[in-house]
Amino acid sequence: MTTPALLPLSGRRLPPLNLGASAFPHHRATLRLSEKFILLLILSAFITLCFGAFFFLPDSSKHKRFDLGLEDVLIPHVDTSKGGKNLGGFLIHGQGHDEHRHREEEERLRNKIRADHEKALEEAKEKLKKSRDEIQAEIQTEKNKVVQELKKKDSKPLPPVPLPNLIGINSGEPADPDIREKRNKVKEMMKHAWDNYRQYGWGHNELKPIARKGHSTNIFGNSQMGATIVDALDTLYIMGLHAEFREGQEWIDKNLDFSVNSEVSVFEVNIRFIGGLLAAYYLSGQEVFKIKAVQLAGKLLPAFNTPTGIPWAMVNLKSGVGRNWGWASAGSSILAEFGTLHMEFVHLSYLTGDPVYYNKVMHIRKLLQKMDRPNGLYPNYLNPRTGRWGQHHTSVGGLGDSFYEYLLKAWLMSDKMDTEARKMYDDAIEAIEKHLIRKSNGGLTFIGEWKNGHLERKMGHLTCFAGGMFALGADGSRDDKAGHYLQLGAEIAHTCHESYDRTTLKLGPEAFKFDGGVEAVAVRQNEKYYILRPEVIETYWYMWRFTHDPKYRQWGWEATQAIDKYCRVSGGFSGVKDVYSSSPTYDDVQQSFFLAETLKYLYLLFSNDDLLPLDNWVFNTEAHPLPVLHLANTTLSGNPAYR
Repeated sequence: MTTPALLPLSGRRLPPLNLGASAFPHHRATLRLSEKFILLLILSAFITLCFGAFFFLPDSSKHKRFDLGLEDVLIPHVDTSKGGKNLGGFLIHGQGHDEHRHREEEERLRNKIRADHEKALEEAKEKLKKSRDEIQAEIQTEKNKVVQELKKKDSKPLPPVPLPNLIGINSGEPADPDIREKRNKVKEMMKHAWDNYRQYGWGHNELKPIARKGHSTNIFGNSQMGATIVDALDTLYIMGLHAEFREGQEWIDKNLDFSVNSEVSVFEVNIRFIGGLLAAYYLSGQEVFKIKAVQLAGKLLPAFNTPTGIPWAMVNLKSGVGRNWGWASAGSSILAEFGTLHMEFVHLSYLTGDPVYYNKVMHIRKLLQKMDRPNGLYPNYLNPRTGRWGQHHTSVGGLGDSFYEYLLKAWLMSDKMDTEARKMYDDAIEAIEKHLIRKSNGGLTFIGEWKNGHLERKMGHLTCFAGGMFALGADGSRDDKAGHYLQLGAEIAHTCHESYDRTTLKLGPEAFKFDGGVEAVAVRQNEKYYILRPEVIETYWYMWRFTHDPKYRQWGWEATQAIDKYCRVSGGFSGVKDVYSSSPTYDDVQQSFFLAETLKYLYLLFSNDDLLPLDNWVFNTEAHPLPVLHLANTTLSGNPAYR
């Protein structure tokens, strides 16, 4: 991961490779034929087949084909005076008697073929008179009919399931007018981001706010799946932007189609699409979101068809063929990808009554529990064919991060009944604290990366989520260490704030070092960018919820002002390429996670705690809130992990 092209794209994200349709620009043009020519070929083949069927078969075959087997038909006996043999009440007609009937039948069929031939030629002439646009319109009409039939087939009604107790999906209005003004500013930024996407990128996955057109990356395949729409829905809802929410719902209902020949990231589609659709369903109660989530989940299941049950990184939504990233340690699957499915898949089983989703993620957990872990750490790579670890690289940043997050959140989402997940989390955090967490010479606590037997003293922006994770997991820690982990969370939050404060733009770099005299500062040029990431603000919000220390709101407001000043353009919001430059260049991408995560966490930071209270909601790694499944509600309580 030494070039920008291989760096993770978004919060708890994986490195994308640009192998989209643009890599093969002439493919479609080479294969395109005139519709008229194709039609003529089909008609010619049909006519040849018809004549060949009759004129080129041997006579005996013709008789057997066209006399309808009359020579052997049993006919009820009516009259024995016509020369037939009486055989137990039935007559068997002699072949000589019916030769003239064979000839009549053949003549009738010849006439029918001639008539069909002439009719086909007339239809062909009529088709060929039509313009190219008319023929294309007819083809599109037929395709639409097929799509609608498939949609009807896929839209089977799901079993009714009692909704969990949903608390705190509205309100959160702060009494303090200063805090209220800041919250309204965040809402205005969301409106600016959404309105420009609506105008310039509608239906595309993301927006290029300077070029003012749609944008996509290979994690979404080559299809326009409206990633920003799905990702932003729950943020729109909790901000009270209900007209915009209904716009998104209408697009999803009419246009979100998963029967496309497109290869997508299982991880990204799970956290953004399934997570986003489930959250929108729970908040609004609109069935269309649940139905779409289940349809998409069915398209991801073939990714699990590996020798070990560890899923491929990518799957083709149409064919079900899966594969892994070419750069990932000899064809390995990635810990943060196959380990970040549990929350969404448990909810899918809860809503459908189908245990297949739950079983898939529990199988992954059981396999990991059996494996040896070097120094108690989970390496980032696991081969789905052999079930063996790839290279021994451990990170709480990109490639590893959200695996640990989902262990903790599986426990929280189960109403703290999934003690197996909690134990795995506690064991992992103890190993991380022992081997990866250090203090710099300047007193900054950081989380390094374990590579080939030594610690790399570098921390990524992605790793900054861990401050919030430590605070979230403090309650319920072993050996009464809640205070210790809350303090650890505060120290990580402070370090990550320093990484922002030591830049010119007051926005954090992608990665920062702790070597010698350099602390919390990016050294390499390709680590100096900021792409609207949420992790630091996410940690500020969790720390605010658990401590109510006003500095977290102050730090969040600093970030809000910096984003609005340096990332805002007339067509939306863009990332910047160098946070140490006073006149940075833009990357011209408004990431979908900016609307899903960054702006949501800022809005929650300036809201009261009764908006999405953490006793009732657990946020997935894309900041999509999913309700806690209390034991009385869950359909999964028969599993030992939930007893």
